Parts: sequence; C-alpha cells; structure tokens
Amino acid sequence: MNEIITIEVCAGSLEDALAAYEGGAQRIELNSALSVGGLSPSLYALTETKKRTSLEVICMVRPRAAGFCYSEIEKNVMIEEAKCFLEHGADGIAFGFLNADRTIDTQWTKKMVELIHSYEKTAVFHRAVDVVSDYESAFETLVDLGVDRVLTSGTHAKAIDGADRIQAMQERFADQIEILPGSGVNAQNARSLIERTGTDQVHSSCKGYRADPTTSGSRVSYAYLSDGHENEYDIVEVSRVRALVEAVK
Repeated sequence: MNEIITIEVCAGSLEDALAAYEGGAQRIELNSALSVGGLSPSLYALTETKKRTSLEVICMVRPRAAGFCYSEIEKNVMIEEAKCFLEHGADGIAFGFLNADRTIDTQWTKKMVELIHSYEKTAVFHRAVDVVSDYESAFETLVDLGVDRVLTSGTHAKAIDGADRIQAMQERFADQIEILPGSGVNAQNARSLIERTGTDQVHSSCKGYRADPTTSGSRVSYAYLSDGHENEYDIVEVSRVRALVEAVK
C-alpha cells in the first residue's frame, strides 16, 4: 500500500496504551472495562499516556454497559467527563447518544460535538451507529451535526462482514466525515478490509491474554472470559500491534 494507513488501537488501560505505543500505533481509543464494550477511562490513564507517549488519544465517554439510550443524569455525566478529559489533554472524545427508537439523539450529540469543537478536538461517534434503525440516515444526521469521525463495523459483528456497507458509506460521505472500520480487525484481514472499503484507517484491539491465578477460588470465580481463558484477562499485545502495522504498510 502506498497511502499512509492510521492504526488506532483500542486500549483498556495505561498498560495497554503503552503497549500500543511500543507496537507502533499512531492513535488509541482509551477506555476501561473493555469486557463490556469499553467505558470511560481514568483521568490518570489519560494524563500518564500523554506524558509517556506521543500517541493521539481519543477518550471513550460511556458511563455504563449495555446500550446508548441514556438518562438525563447519565448524559450530564458524559458531558462533564468529556470536559474533564479535554481539559487534561485528550485529543478527542468517542461517544454515542441514541434514542429509544434507535435513532441518533440529535440534541445531545450536537451538545457533545459543540463541546469537543470548542477545544478544537475530534468528535468521534462510536459503534452505537451499528445498532441504529436506519444506517444511512444516521450517517446523514452525523454529518449534519458536524461529527468528525465514525467508528463502525457496518452493522455486522465484524467489520470484514460489514465491508460492503462501510464501502457504501465511504463512497458517499468520505469528503464530509472520516470512516473508521473496527471490530475483528487484525493483521490477517486489515489489508483486505482497507482495499474493500477504500478507507485509510483501521481500529483494532490487538488482543492477547495474560493469566491471573487469583481469578478463581475453590467456590468463587471472577472470570469473565471463556474457552480456556477463564483465569486470564485481555490485554493489548505488542506483537499483534507490530504485525498489524506491518500488514498495512
């Protein structure tokens, strides 16, 4: 590939952020609790990442697991969290507000975009877009609201399976909004995904595993993984980041 491809790694901790940096990623989406799809990170993880790396850091703002139809209290928490992250060096905010009918919550999306842009940072609407009732209409709305980038798997569980839908959005909206394919992206499929969609960036967890022998006792278990990983937790693996970077050169 001749064009420069941006690798964004989904980091669930400061340690993950440092691994992404060591592996050669240019940007991270900084979270906590990746086991539930990613929640807002700690402020310390953000400030320390900015201190110790040159990574572009997009902070997730998400107050809880499950969906994206939030209460008034949750929405206000999200705005205040975003403000805090922006004031402490975040390069952008990843967020998503939906109504109960799975349409974009335009009032709060507009409010968030205006806040982010007041700091001259990047507004990223995350994969909440993959559960909307009308995918194309949602993109039109996000463009109208001034969102800078959309993270999407093309409404499929994995981006490679949603490549045709991502390509359609790229062809229609590429000059108005950045499209970032993510979910299930790895060194084996990233090149194919980029070629099929026409995008110039990908989002990947570069997931590996690390054992923690205190996960389970004789009668109590704190395991959240399965399939042989019951006493492990997921991490960003440096070798997987490096492999992804090499795969899209």
